[in-house]
Amino acid sequence: MTEHFAFGAMLARLLDQRELGAQELADRAGLSPVEVRAVLAGDSPRQELLRRLGPALGFHAVDLFILAGLAVPDDMAPLDAMAAIWVRNTVTEAVRLPTAGRRELLQLVRSLPQEKRCSSFVPKPLMPLDGGPGAWVIRMLQYRNLNWTGMAMALAFVTPTYLSAATYGVIGTGRKELTPRLVTDFAALMGIDARDLAALTRVDLTELPPPPPSEAVDAAALLWEARRLSAAQVQHVFDLARSMQGDSHDTHFTEPPGSDTC
Repeated sequence: MTEHFAFGAMLARLLDQRELGAQELADRAGLSPVEVRAVLAGDSPRQELLRRLGPALGFHAVDLFILAGLAVPDDMAPLDAMAAIWVRNTVTEAVRLPTAGRRELLQLVRSLPQEKRCSSFVPKPLMPLDGGPGAWVIRMLQYRNLNWTGMAMALAFVTPTYLSAATYGVIGTGRKELTPRLVTDFAALMGIDARDLAALTRVDLTELPPPPPSEAVDAAALLWEARRLSAAQVQHVFDLARSMQGDSHDTHFTEPPGSDTC
């Protein structure tokens, strides 16, 4: 599906799903209700509006920039694209740990100082370019410092979805449509309510999904917080995660828990 959906229409569907009015959203965001209604009517949103709407909606503002089709500011992008391999490996190690171990890793990630940005973050382009729902969710994951291989690994270990890395590129180009299963699992890894993501992408969920398991919740938090770290810092977190595994290091990506296809 390659049909373009305007940001205002997406925002309207989200508000309908939340049973939230424009006035209440404007009050929460500290915005003029006139400006919010103008965006709902089709006006292009300004950057400051998106930054304010994020917290008011319980979204990361970077996701709203992606949904609006705007360039993501450097301050919202991952610090170090070279950290991607360590990010995906840290997430797949973390989900094998008990709750206390996962929380310890998350606390460590949050405690590390943010280093100076050395270069702009440039995600892999989606070819052919597509402005549809598949492109949005893949771009959201890219801005969580996951490449296609990282998406395949993280989704396989955190959710029932088990797809090849190349398939995520196909989803991003719109040649493979989103399914209720994909929407539910993407939402879990991104820390987004599946009903919200379904409303944004216009995918009808066949049934109300249960809350994501604690492993998925912690993985989503770890994935988000690790965006601001350098490759060396994330490698340090990965090393700790490995050390906490004890003798279980022989588990490989070829044996992810809960493997499924969709």
